[in-house]
Amino acid sequence: MKNFVGDLKLKKYEDYINVFDALSHPARIKIIGILAEGRQYVSELARLVNISRPLLYMHLKKLETARLVTSALELSESGKAMKYYALEDFELQITQELLHQLSGNIVIDNPGGKQ
Repeated sequence: MKNFVGDLKLKKYEDYINVFDALSHPARIKIIGILAEGRQYVSELARLVNISRPLLYMHLKKLETARLVTSALELSESGKAMKYYALEDFELQITQELLHQLSGNIVIDNPGGKQ
């Protein structure tokens, strides 16, 4: 498998779960689309996605956990701290073979014993 996200070569199913989770919401797809055009300051990104900054931070945390985006704190000329987000380089290919391989590592607990 040649899948990678940033400096992370995806090997464990948990790595994929983080990526799948990060990509499971339309707002996060929108954020990725905006960041594909270049890094953005948080306030501007919230305006472009049309969501509040607290909600934006929740979505960005999921994207950072999956290593799809990175952040950097910078000082403006006026001394104001500004947080920027940028898209990581990544490539994903989801195939039946990949999902079959990942499924072999998943154990689903059934506490009630019913199927």
